[in-house]
Amino acid sequence: MSYNPVQNKASKTFERTMTYDLYTDPKVFELEQELIFSKSWQLVGHTSQVEKEGQFFTTEVAGEPIIVTRGMDGEIRSFYNVCPHRATKLEKKESGQKKILQCGYHGWTFHLNGQLNKAPNFSGEDAACISDRCLRGVRMEIMQSFIFVNLDDNAKPLSESYGDFYSRLDKYPFLGELKRINAKTRIIKANWKAFIDNYLECDHCYVAHPSFVSTLDMKNYQIITCENYSVQGTVVKPDKQMGTVDLNEAEMQGGEFFWLWPNLMMTIYPGPGNIATIQMIPIDHETTLGVYTYYFRDEDLTQEEKDLVAFAEQVRQEDVELVELEQVGFRSRAFNKGVYSQSEKGIVQFHDMVLEALGK
Repeated sequence: MSYNPVQNKASKTFERTMTYDLYTDPKVFELEQELIFSKSWQLVGHTSQVEKEGQFFTTEVAGEPIIVTRGMDGEIRSFYNVCPHRATKLEKKESGQKKILQCGYHGWTFHLNGQLNKAPNFSGEDAACISDRCLRGVRMEIMQSFIFVNLDDNAKPLSESYGDFYSRLDKYPFLGELKRINAKTRIIKANWKAFIDNYLECDHCYVAHPSFVSTLDMKNYQIITCENYSVQGTVVKPDKQMGTVDLNEAEMQGGEFFWLWPNLMMTIYPGPGNIATIQMIPIDHETTLGVYTYYFRDEDLTQEEKDLVAFAEQVRQEDVELVELEQVGFRSRAFNKGVYSQSEKGIVQFHDMVLEALGK
């Protein structure tokens, strides 16, 4: 799936947005799970979570249980977290370190490379019949230490899915030094697309984000649409502080905010070397799990890094309040769609991709 911003910019300006039933209809949610989330690259973790042999973590993608392991050979792999004997969820813990994975139902065990170790209820000649019953693998790729999976065996490789995004990240040499420090989650009472819409424009920043606007040079704020992703950002205003951070002397003197189809945002704020990811994971048609993960060089954060997190958290809380109010309006009979402004080309791109994926 690709996007041509030149062709779409003129045709969509001042036109109406997607209809609001796409934010409120449970049938649309079901379609999205199958046609969007089961066919796109989804961020599931970071290599710092599986630094040592035997480490693993579990997660879900489009309702599917997933386990990511680092085998005793040092390789990172991903599998469906499902026992091939009787479909039982294999590993119940969120993370850990083991040499062998064991199913809690009939005791089948598996090596960290997915191969069957032992099946206690199959012996003798029967054992040969199930020797190939290994864990089912899931497509996985690693980008700048971020681990992505895709449930679609026929999907384009991650490296070909987001245009020049890879090369854009090359200008941040500190990314390879960062580790996953912590993750925060919050339940958002709004459709997942409402938060993406909000992230993809900054017209609301002047009203809703006073600290953001007072820190960054909004006159030079840009939003650029690219192949299956977009980027926005600007530099800091002269002589600005963010808590204890002197932004004009900081490692990052501007902010860049990426969106990757369909539900991943990666933010790099002014200050010491940092990146944070935001994932909007739909729970149902009107409820979303927001996952906010921070990456710094060390888990013992400096005061500057703590101030940066506090700044980001304030902006995000302001956004959550906005989209929850928006969801109330989506359910109203007052209007059935909105209007695009000229500055909302990021939203136009996102909506076009949603409609294309859903066949609308």
